[in-house]
This record gives sequence, structure tokens and C-alpha cells, in this order.
Amino acid sequence: MWLRELLYDAYERRLSARLDREAVPRHVGVLVDGNRRWARQCGADTSAGHRAGADNVIEFLGWCEETGVEVVTLWLLSTDNLSRPSEELSALYTIIEDLVGRIAARRRWRVHPVGSLDLLPTDLARSLKEHEQATRDVTGLHVNVAVGYGGRREIADSVRSLLQEHAARGTSIEELAEVIDVEHIAEHLYTRGQPDPDLVIRTSGEQRLSGFLLWQSAHSEFYFCEALWPDFRKVDFLRALRSYAERHRRYGA
Repeated sequence: MWLRELLYDAYERRLSARLDREAVPRHVGVLVDGNRRWARQCGADTSAGHRAGADNVIEFLGWCEETGVEVVTLWLLSTDNLSRPSEELSALYTIIEDLVGRIAARRRWRVHPVGSLDLLPTDLARSLKEHEQATRDVTGLHVNVAVGYGGRREIADSVRSLLQEHAARGTSIEELAEVIDVEHIAEHLYTRGQPDPDLVIRTSGEQRLSGFLLWQSAHSEFYFCEALWPDFRKVDFLRALRSYAERHRRYGA
């Protein structure tokens, strides 16, 4: 075991030394996937997998900071996940609240919750907003925590917000239809004002987006990793950055 770790350390240093710092993505989106399967493989309960995953999120943000990533979006809980058993959800809410508190407590990472907070327990939604407020002046890594998030719902919320804004101005539907374009919708997304994700990473071997950042990921590069999220190491992250740096982004067909 010690030899294996020694080799991994050497490989990690090699990857880091060869990383093209000029080709690091500004915004990385992550589908934090595999916590439950990790728990089953370890013979532990589901909450143990979520706790292990939360610990790895803190490590991951440190790696992003080290390599110069500016924005990270972490998908921690989807709207579909809200249908899980109440006992599991209750434990997960506690773990997420604790995790976001730990992120905010670093005082060098700015927290921004994205998702339908109205679908979450009142205490959790309040806590997320408080951590956002407490870190609003932090200039370091910008961390979007996607909780109660669904890509289709985000687009629907964006269009709804756009219509409400123009209705308040007295704009008619006919007038709005004449001028509306993609930028109008983008200005009402949860991530408005931020760069779109350059790289989207999904762990656990699944090769689909499942509705993650549907609008924003139109030109993103994707990297799928077999490792379950709690087992996702810095080596895996550096491999993802290397893969991204080797690609030629065409922003089109």
C-alpha cells in the first residue's frame, strides 16, 4: 500500500508540473456522483457516503484554488433527489448545511447557492442565504452550491423572471416577443454574471448531464471519470485538466 501511495504522489507531482497554467478552465462544473454506491461498497449507511463526499468537496476546492480555477459549480442535490426517502434526505440536508458552513468558514471562498431554495426546508434555505451574505465580499474562488437544482427548472425560472420584469415595466407580450433573445434569458439564470462552465466533470462512470447547467453547458467540454466521488483524487482532477488543455474548442458544430 505504501508503495502504491508513493507512486501516486510521484505521478501527481509530475502531472502538476506539466500542467499548462495558461489552459486552465475558468469555470469548472462538477456532478458530485457516487456517494451512495461508495457507501454500499464499504458496507456503510448512505449518510456515511454523503459525509465522505462532503469531505472530498473541501479537498477538491483546494485543488481548484491551487490550479487557478475561478468558479466552481457543485451539484449537491437535484430536484429529482427530493423524492428520496425522508430519512435519507434529512441526513443529507444536515450534511449539506454543514459542508456549506465549512466552505464559508474558510473566508477565502465565496458561496453562492443556486437552485430552487423554496423547495428546501426553511432552515436549510435560510442557512444557505446567510452563508452567501457572509461571504459576499470574498474575492477568492467563487463556489456555486447547486442544491434543489434542476436545469429545466432553472430555464423555466429564468423565463418567468424575465416576463415578470417586463410586465412590471408595462411591456406587452407582443413587444417582448419582438426583442427577446438568448442574452435576455441568460441574464435571469441562477449563474447570471458568471462565465459559462468551460469544463464539466462527472464522476462514477455515468456519461450524461442529467439536466446539469443545461443552458450554460452548450459549449462546455465534458470529462467523465470512473471513480466514485469520495474516491476522486487530485490525480483524477489533474487528468481532467490535462484532457481539457489538449482539446481544441470550436464553440460550434
